[in-house]
This record gives sequence, structure tokens and C-alpha cells, in this order.
Amino acid sequence: MNKKNFFFSSPVKIIGGVLLFVLIVSYFFDHVFNGVFVEWFASNFTWTESDYAGNIYTDINWNRLKTFLITAFFLFCLVLAFAIPFLKKQQAKKTKREVIETFSDQLDQFLERNGDLSVFSKDFSSISLPISKLQKNAMEKEHLLEQEMQQKNDLITYLAHDLKTPLASVIGYLCLLDETPDLPVNLREKYIGITLEKAYRLEQLINEFFEITRYNLHTIVITPGKIYIRQMLLQMADEFFPILEEDRKKITVDAPDNFVFMGDADKLARVFNNILKNAASYSDPETTIQIKVMPEKENVKISFTNEGTPIPDHLCQTIFEKFYRLDSSRSSKTGGSGLGLAIAKEIVTAHHGTIEVKSNSQCTVFTVTLPVNQ
Repeated sequence: MNKKNFFFSSPVKIIGGVLLFVLIVSYFFDHVFNGVFVEWFASNFTWTESDYAGNIYTDINWNRLKTFLITAFFLFCLVLAFAIPFLKKQQAKKTKREVIETFSDQLDQFLERNGDLSVFSKDFSSISLPISKLQKNAMEKEHLLEQEMQQKNDLITYLAHDLKTPLASVIGYLCLLDETPDLPVNLREKYIGITLEKAYRLEQLINEFFEITRYNLHTIVITPGKIYIRQMLLQMADEFFPILEEDRKKITVDAPDNFVFMGDADKLARVFNNILKNAASYSDPETTIQIKVMPEKENVKISFTNEGTPIPDHLCQTIFEKFYRLDSSRSSKTGGSGLGLAIAKEIVTAHHGTIEVKSNSQCTVFTVTLPVNQ
């Protein structure tokens, strides 16, 4: 109901109804009860007198009638003062209930017809578009969650399958060593080396399982502290030396000697470690991974540059999605759970920073931007 019409028309209707009720009651008493009302009025509000000739005169007792009408009008106004707000409140409840029921019915039709906005009446046109956007956003999020869950399930299936090969190799070589005690020393050392390699591969796959099951089970909590970034990066470069040495790769660090900023050292070390693992996996042999720290007024930028196969433009954001891997072949050399860069992004975001990647035919650059003060 239109609000303006409601406030202006309801009192008129109430007063009209009361007056109509009074007229009906008066008519009822006057005709049904044979003039009871007239007799009551005559006995209370008229007076009679006779003259010396015996003529009887009747007139209205205006003082008494005036007192009665004023009292009746006051009581009538008092009743209206209580009745109008009550009736308006009841009418508002009824209108609200009708609006809710109508909207609920139209919303059900909207959902049943897969977002058909024509089901909404003009009264709800102002909220139909926001509802449509909410439904669209909800459907997109649901689709992303389903896609992520499917990727996670596929990855677990792949990892379970991948576990069988190194496990079978470990068992096979151990059985061979056990059953052939007189095996030549050179073969024994060879088989032990292969068994150890397969065992390390098993450890890697098991760690990936733990990574997948642990991810998103807890909220990332940042514990700020002083970070001596040059020392941290030099230590990480030393840790990667055995991995890079085989392909004659190396890491260089260009950072100010005494530059310090606030952040969670353990979690940022994980970010840098994940970026370096990615750079080590996809860079060309005999190339250098360059790390550069660039302090700014309120931020610090840390870039990781490697030479190798470029990342297509349309994948430069996709690689930060959970369970995504550039290497679809899942080779043991570059293989991982696809969580490393996604976790890196989550940690950087928790620091109120950003992480991005740019790639061309010459090089690929990951840049982490962090606020100096947390």
C-alpha cells in the first residue's frame, strides 16, 4: 500500500466508520425498540412546562445537551487517539506480511527460472538487480569451489598413483639386496643409491599429501618481527646450492647490507623458498637466478628473476591458484602439489602486500611487495 495514501485515508475511513456505526445504532434503537432512543433523549435533554391556560411547552435543555456532547466528543477523540495508531500498526503488519509473502513467492519463481528478472513486479524492481548479482556471485563462487575440489581430488588420485612406482622400486631393490648377499660391491652400491633416491621421492610425495590435507585448515596468523633480509636470502641461496649445482645454476643476491623491515620471518621464508623452488625447476641450465631487494619509502620490493621457458600471459595469474601446475605432465623433476605459489600469495596478502609475475622470452620475474612496517 502507498505510504501517503495510508496515512491520509485510514483516519478518514475510521471516522466515517464510527459515524456510520452511531447512525446504525440510533436507527436500530429508534425503530426496532419503538423509539427507545427518542424517549431517552427526551427524558434527558428536554424540559417541559405549562402555562395558566394549560398549554404544554417542550424545549431542549441546551446546557445539559452541550455538556453531554462535549463529554461524548472528548471520549470519541480519546478512543480515536488509541484506535488510530493501533489500527495503523495492525495495517502496517498486514501490509508488511503481504509484501514479504509476495516477495518470497517472486524470489522462488526467480530461482526456479534460473534468474529470470521478469518475475519481479515493479514494486521490487529496485532490488531485483542486486539479487541477480548476488545469485551470479554465489554461483561463480560455488563453481570455483567445485573446480578447486575437483582439482584437489584429481591431485590426490595422481599422487596415490605416483606413490606406487617408487614404493615398488624400493621394495624390489631391497628384496634383491636381501636375497643376494654375495652381490658385487659396485652393484650393491648402485642399488642402494637407487633405493635411497626412490625413498626420497616417496618422502616428497608424502609431504605433498600432508601439504594438501593441511592447506586451508587453519588461518594464517602473522607474528611480526625484525627481518634482516640480506642475511635471510644469502642463507636460502646456500640451502639451494646442492639443488642447483647439478645443472650448474647459481643464485645472486643484491640487497642493502643493513636493511631491516618488519614481518613474519618464518612465513616469508616460506614465500621466498616457494618462489626459488619454482625458479629452480623451470630455469634453463647454466643460468643465474637473480634476487634483488629494492627499499622504497613505505614498502620494499623483492624480485626473483630467472631465465627459462616463459609463462604465457593468460597463466600469469592462474599460477597463484591452488593446485595449479605449469607442468601438466607431473614429472618428478618439477612436480609438486601446486600449492607453493598459492600459499605464497596467501602469506603475502596476510602481510598486506602483493605478489605478481611478469614473463617474456628473455626472463620471468616474480616481484613481492611488502610494507616496511606491519
